[in-house]
Amino acid sequence: MNDTCTLGEVEAKFADLIWENEPLSSGELVKKAEETLKWKKSTTYTVLRRLCDRGIFHNENGTVTAAVSREDFYARRSEEFVEETFGGSLPLFLTAFSRRRKLSEEEVGALLRFIDENRG
Repeated sequence: MNDTCTLGEVEAKFADLIWENEPLSSGELVKKAEETLKWKKSTTYTVLRRLCDRGIFHNENGTVTAAVSREDFYARRSEEFVEETFGGSLPLFLTAFSRRRKLSEEEVGALLRFIDENRG
């Protein structure tokens, strides 16, 4: 999977902290990371720089914002997973997904509505 679309567990918690509070000053982010993740200032700035370098966030003039929304990030991540694991085939993914877990009537209905809305 492309490095831009992956987050480790700790990075994901940090990213969620930013997405839930943006825009925020880097100082506010340090305080929130200390309260929530028990991080030191240096850890916060190291991880923030890494995520900025990967194009997920921006830190300009001390203000941290998302370069990619949470929804777009996880959509891209899902697309890459299906592409790499199932050759881009959504039916193969759904078949594998539902092999061990039966879909509820509500899920089947949601999928059918999605199919109807997206027929080309």
